[in-house]
Amino acid sequence: MGSNLGELLLREKLLDTEQLQTAIDYQKKNEVAMGTAIVTLGLITEEDMAQALSRQLGYPYINLDQFEVYPDVINLIPIEIAQKYLIMPIHRIRSFLTLAMVDPTDLDVIEDIRFRTGLSIQPVIASESGIFNAIKKYYGTSDSLRVKQIVDEIEQAEDTSVNVIEEEEEDYDIEELVQSTEEAPIITLVNTIFIDSIKKGASDIHFEPYEKAFRVRYRLDGTMYEMMNLAMKFKNPVISRVKILSNMDIAEKRLPQDGRIKMRVKMESGARKEVDMRVSSVPTIFGEKIVVRILDKEMLKLDLTKLGFEKESLAVFKEAITRPWGIILVTGPTGSGKTNTLYSAISTLNNVEKNIMTAEDPVEFYIPGINQVNMKEEIGLSFSTTLRSFLRQDPDIMLVGEMRDFETVDIAIKAALTGHLVFSTVHTNDAASTVLRLVNMNVEPFLVADSVALIVAQRLIRRLCKSCKTEHNLTPEALMDIGYTEAEAKKVKVYKPFGCNECHNTGYKGRTALYEVMEVTDDIKDLILSRAHSREIKKVSIEKGMISLRRSGLIKIKAGITSVEEVLRETVKDSEV
Repeated sequence: MGSNLGELLLREKLLDTEQLQTAIDYQKKNEVAMGTAIVTLGLITEEDMAQALSRQLGYPYINLDQFEVYPDVINLIPIEIAQKYLIMPIHRIRSFLTLAMVDPTDLDVIEDIRFRTGLSIQPVIASESGIFNAIKKYYGTSDSLRVKQIVDEIEQAEDTSVNVIEEEEEDYDIEELVQSTEEAPIITLVNTIFIDSIKKGASDIHFEPYEKAFRVRYRLDGTMYEMMNLAMKFKNPVISRVKILSNMDIAEKRLPQDGRIKMRVKMESGARKEVDMRVSSVPTIFGEKIVVRILDKEMLKLDLTKLGFEKESLAVFKEAITRPWGIILVTGPTGSGKTNTLYSAISTLNNVEKNIMTAEDPVEFYIPGINQVNMKEEIGLSFSTTLRSFLRQDPDIMLVGEMRDFETVDIAIKAALTGHLVFSTVHTNDAASTVLRLVNMNVEPFLVADSVALIVAQRLIRRLCKSCKTEHNLTPEALMDIGYTEAEAKKVKVYKPFGCNECHNTGYKGRTALYEVMEVTDDIKDLILSRAHSREIKKVSIEKGMISLRRSGLIKIKAGITSVEEVLRETVKDSEV
């Protein structure tokens, strides 16, 4: 018994004997299925393998995305068995179970499932990624499954205790709405969504109302994934429950609101994790959209060596942050990891001899030993007023969340020129264009040249999953086109995502940063004083040894950390700037 997959592919001339032996060796070494070994090694594609098996064995090939599997069929096979054997039950008629398999020649698996279910097995062929996606969709994690069960229980109840408020009503019965949020099923549903997202490592949860759907999405490693579509009757109770937890006014549905939630979650290891959540509501045409930002302290990396800096860039950054005065600017779009970089820098400098003060909007993480102030524009507590008050608090180091206006920049420059180290952020595309941004805010070039010590541009990209990344065969011409030299293009080995259970079948797991660290040297100061274009400033910086965002990405592609697609998505060629 066992699998004859290799021999079948040999007969189809999709593999030769040498390739088959390579796959067998890989299978034994990594303890994976033969099909997984063949595809991971890039010997043939999933589609080609499935079609070949279909021709040879006469079993139909199916696309699992086109099937709807019912819960009573899913319950026939536990998730751990489906994951172990890479199988998916899809249909049952009387005593026959239709089973999607990557390798239907594996008679041991068929016999095991027949014994477990007491049913006759009718195999069909599906791709490995298709089965991974189906397992994720129908089984999910234990917490995802719990959410589905809760929803099913409420849906199947004859007289549900969930009260629905019609959208057309102008006057909401607040007591009725509060009562609906205190029903056990809604409390459990919302709590389980929070717990599931935290365990998955999501950074955000989106509760999104539409005309005929109420969607819940998570952001994992910077990418959005739909987790569930709830019935419309869940919309008001779920949104109101989140607003109550975050101390928002549930009667106010016309204006944006902000709130916070603190949760303690028991992890699978038994340890308890404390998580802060920042909650934001915005009124849309179909109701309030809620976004929950998960602030997990364990996800905050404060070790500068683990953020993604290249060795040369890190040395320049460390030298700059240990200066007694000057401005250190970190630039990039929202969600590019600027806060993490700034927190890492001030945490490195944090000791009993330093008075460190921060003005943030809002404070995302609390760091012991650092005086952090939360901005409240509505009462006049802005960056400029807070920074001005800091100067009367005998500071050594100050962090300003963002330089949004001339007044804030002007105070920061005066602080830097009078012996203080100031950290802040600006929204620009790269390090060199930050100079032009400051000048456009009516700051004199000589003040920029004298006060700014370092500018760091950054982007976040996804890391390839170590368990399933596969080699990407690109021509030297294609590699040269993205920025490699001719010599590099002939030697560099690049990888692409594949997808496995470890990475939720995305091919990526975790993120890292691309960094462009521009030191304001005497040459750069001369260019700033002469009002040179940002292209010229960047060109001179690269000539002096600066690693650009694109070059940082190319280094990480070469190291097998990320894919070409990720770097192309977040950077442009240096010649195009």
